[in-house]
Amino acid sequence: MNKTLSDELIKIKGTVEDIQYKNPDNGYVVALLDVDNEPVTAVGELGLIDVGESVELTGRYVEHHKYGLQFSAEMCVSSLPQTVGAIQKYLSGGFIKGVGRVLARKIVDKFGEDTLDVIENDPQRLTEISGISSREAKQINKDFKENCAARLLMMYMSDLGVETVYSVRAWKQWGKYAKEYISKNPYMLSEDDIGLGFEVCDNIAEKIGISTDDKNRISAGLKYVLKENASTGHTCLPLSALKRVSCKFLDISEELFSAVLEEQIDDEEMFYHFKDKKPYVALRRYFTAEDYIARRLSIMSSLSFDTGTDYSAIIDIDEQENNIEYESKQREAINLALSKGFLVLTGGPGTGKTTTLNAMISLFEQQALSVLIAAPTGRAAKRISDLTGYEAKTIHWLLEVGHGADGKLKFLHKESNLLDCDVMIVDEMSMVDAELFEALLRALPVSCKLILVGDSDQLPSVGAGNVLGDIIDSGVMPVVRLTEIFRQARESAIVTNAHKIVSGEMIDLVGKDNKDFFFMQRLDQNSIQQLVVELCKDRLPNAYGFDPITDIQVLSPTRKSGAGTIELNKKLQSELNPPSKSKSEIKAFIYTFRTGDKVMQTKNDYDIVWSKENGDKKEQGAGIFNGDIGHIVSVNKFLKTAVIDFDGRVAVYNYQMLENIELAYAVTVHKSQGSEFDAVILTVFTGYDKLYYRNLLYTAVTRAKKLLIIVGSSKRVEFMINNNIRNQRFTCLKDMLKEQDGDEADIYEED
Repeated sequence: MNKTLSDELIKIKGTVEDIQYKNPDNGYVVALLDVDNEPVTAVGELGLIDVGESVELTGRYVEHHKYGLQFSAEMCVSSLPQTVGAIQKYLSGGFIKGVGRVLARKIVDKFGEDTLDVIENDPQRLTEISGISSREAKQINKDFKENCAARLLMMYMSDLGVETVYSVRAWKQWGKYAKEYISKNPYMLSEDDIGLGFEVCDNIAEKIGISTDDKNRISAGLKYVLKENASTGHTCLPLSALKRVSCKFLDISEELFSAVLEEQIDDEEMFYHFKDKKPYVALRRYFTAEDYIARRLSIMSSLSFDTGTDYSAIIDIDEQENNIEYESKQREAINLALSKGFLVLTGGPGTGKTTTLNAMISLFEQQALSVLIAAPTGRAAKRISDLTGYEAKTIHWLLEVGHGADGKLKFLHKESNLLDCDVMIVDEMSMVDAELFEALLRALPVSCKLILVGDSDQLPSVGAGNVLGDIIDSGVMPVVRLTEIFRQARESAIVTNAHKIVSGEMIDLVGKDNKDFFFMQRLDQNSIQQLVVELCKDRLPNAYGFDPITDIQVLSPTRKSGAGTIELNKKLQSELNPPSKSKSEIKAFIYTFRTGDKVMQTKNDYDIVWSKENGDKKEQGAGIFNGDIGHIVSVNKFLKTAVIDFDGRVAVYNYQMLENIELAYAVTVHKSQGSEFDAVILTVFTGYDKLYYRNLLYTAVTRAKKLLIIVGSSKRVEFMINNNIRNQRFTCLKDMLKEQDGDEADIYEED
């Protein structure tokens, strides 16, 4: 047997002697094989294989620094055992309830090589064995058939070139009917619960002879186009744009597009929404979210009528007790919060949002009202807690994640299990997307006061929607905008330059009096990378005492190019956390992750279980979310797992879960929303013009608390300030809010 290390894929055949590790969620297995009478350790997503099975693996031999030579498998095809000894091992594996080693031996002693045929086709013969009743024989037959069906699915999917992890998901979703469903409609694999890419489903459909004008293909293709646009923030698309893109992408006629779309509309998989008498199309999940937000805010508005009470005297007392003098807009906001309890508070840095919020909370508590404070991310929640002195929690934490009746993870707080509060305050509201805000509103008592706080000039949410902007533009909630920069804040060049940027004024990049805002001109990517590394590794730690990992954050408008996050992360990792014999590591698609790395979650995952030490108590929960930053505590290269600490929440990641992890020494400006860092280094260089615009620069600048350094081209900075063309987001919410508020809805006729 040739065990040569090589990058070329090879096939090996053997019998499974032992399963040393198995993850049922993603099919990752560590198995001991007998290959030509020699032991081989095989690792990979091998699916639901069991001891005694014959397997054919496709992969390559790799050298593990601790466990030695292993066969890393990418594909696995298994078959039932043939010999008496293998059959006995197979039945002893535990997949059949009640059949252990002793009973397995009795069955094999009785039926020999015909054992599996008897179990499958003539199970009543099992009652010939002492201790097996008719009911138990039927259960053995049922368990065996289910195991065979799972194996057949794995073989079928493997033949189609599909990774085992998707086979496991399909089996968990549809069980013994999975192969039948997939063979009729492989595009079911592109649904959210399975997550296989549309292009892969298209390849499967071609292999099994499904035509390109099949309606299942067209409907999946339309959903794919809408989902791809949702990933860039759109909750809907103009019908004309959806038609143009879909017909080209799917290579279909407009007539076929229209026919399938109408079926999707009839089935309420998609919805029409009309704006200015022009039709837009939305997926059900986003249409439902925005429609609920509009209706719920309308109801809350009608219940939160202004009492007309003037609380000026109470505000005067608060000023005296706290030795504070509120400016007129702050007083207006506090008065409105007390009298109506339903408003948006917005404003830039240094304008007193936190001071105003503190007054509101204090006066609400004096009225014996129960107040909850929420923010979209853990870092944002910690920030507002530190600033106000009041406990804040993430929206996900408040809503709590648990298993629903269907076994899937869902928010526990909803209409049937409301949050216990009189006032809900949401900070960093610009980051909250449509689906998350819908979930929060569903969990609030209808009479609950609602205060939304955020900077409307910052970037909109990473998720689909433009909730804060749409609410402000619709006029359905009172809006108080703080504009006066307080004296202490005016001493910060970070604050004053942020306000200049948002108003379109060019900033002074060479200001000699600046203590916290600096610009360093570098006009090629190599020198940008070199300077960023120097600043993080030596210059800022030596001059200011900043920790390179926890205090300094590198930002970039883009992932790509030498000044983008991917290349910067690789450079920074090599300098700040270089490889060593004491640090284990895992190589993933883009990055190599090692112990000590700073990392970020890039996608909401409600399934991840975490634990947290809280004094003498150990707290447990579920869910790590897009934008959460942590560090890798340890790596097990053998099992391909990593333990990651997200601000005290410690979770174990398997190899598949690491797809949603990136290095975070450098992150995009979008991913930094809601966070503040002691020191920010921002790279501004060449790239796609649409990524370089005013409120992206504004958002980046306002992430810095104590120090900001821009590295790159002054001309590019000027371009960003002058480029006030914000990325347009197609949403329905603004119009839905206006309709609920009594504005006349568009009247339209179908063609």
